[in-house]
This record gives sequence, C-alpha cells and structure tokens, in this order.
Amino acid sequence: MEERITLKGSRDGLRLILHPTAAWEEVLEALRKQLAQGSSFYHGAKLLIDVGERSITDVELQAILAIMAEHDIEPAALITIAPTNRTTGRQAGVETRHPDSLRSTPPPVVQGEGLFLWRTVRSGQAIKHQGHVVVVGDVNAGAEISAHGSIIIWGRLRGSVHAGVGGNQQAIVCALELSPTLLRIADNLARTPDNHRPTGPEQASLDGDNIVVVPWDAPRR
Repeated sequence: MEERITLKGSRDGLRLILHPTAAWEEVLEALRKQLAQGSSFYHGAKLLIDVGERSITDVELQAILAIMAEHDIEPAALITIAPTNRTTGRQAGVETRHPDSLRSTPPPVVQGEGLFLWRTVRSGQAIKHQGHVVVVGDVNAGAEISAHGSIIIWGRLRGSVHAGVGGNQQAIVCALELSPTLLRIADNLARTPDNHRPTGPEQASLDGDNIVVVPWDAPRR
C-alpha cells in the first residue's frame, strides 16, 4: 500500500506531501500517527503542505492545520498546482506557492567540518567525508556514506552508513526513517532486522560495544 503522507526534508524546509488520491480520513489518520510518533522532533517546526494536483476544501485544510497545531507546528505554505486551492489557502491565511517556486537543488557545500547534501543519494553512489555529513533527502539502498563524524539524514536511510570512521565512538546516525542495509559506528557493525518497522525519527549510537537505536528526541547518554 502506498503511503498516505510523506514527510521529507527539502532546501525550503520540512515538506508534507499528501497522496493524490487516498481517502481523506486515511490521510488525516496517517498525519496524526506520524506527528505523534515524533512529537518532540516536529514541535515548533514549519511545514510546507504539498497537495500537488489534489483539490482540497477549506474544511479539509482546516483539519490539517488543526492536527499540526496540536504539535505547535505552523504552516509555511500550501504547495499546489490546482488553481482553486489558492482561494482555499488565502481564506485560511496560508501562503500558496506553485511547486516550480521551490528552490532547485544546489551542489554539495562544505561548511567547516560538515558536508551538506541537498539531494537524494542514489544506489551506486558513495560519499566519504572527514567531518559530519548531513543529507537533506533520502539515502537509497545500494548507496554508501562514511564520515569521521556523525551522519544525519533528513529523509529515509536505506543504504549503508559508517559514522565515526577512525574510531570516533561519540558519533551518531540519525534519520527520519532509519532502515539501513548496514550501519556501522566506529568499529561496531549492525544490520537492520528483517522485521524492523521504523516508528518515527530515530538515532543510533554506541552503548559500550553495542549499537542502540532510540527515538531521535531521546536524551543522549
């Protein structure tokens, strides 16, 4: 079954993408569950609400805004192609934007010790960096990232990652959906169990010689 909603990072901020044809109640329920699972993580954020070609009514938009308000989340803009949604957004006091207005993906930028990538890392690609790596996008299966520091994925992690190259045991790996093929921190290696089902944003770190996975907003040891 296709996902009713998708939450992913973009250069313009966190983006909520709605399924174009799913039943509205299913969309709302998926949004409730997603925000509840990462309540502290999303708290205070601003969301781009991307409805694409889907036409939504004032009542439907208000339902989304009400769920967001429960987690202190503000709408950044309503991203839409449908002309009728401009009126809906204006009546709700939400800026409307066309998808073409979103900023294009820039090339990788190294800032200090961090490498920032505003794109999806695809199968067959390998990223290596001596500092921290932040990816605003997904890391697909078959992709590899290695970093001497921590690895932060503002999206789905399904490829292989190695944080703490060289023995840095303080390094961590975080992702909105943590389902790596292989995960290594310093000299410790772990695989994602076949029955693993991500429940929200998660972080992996070392506890002694073991890699432990906890919610992203859990206190660090």
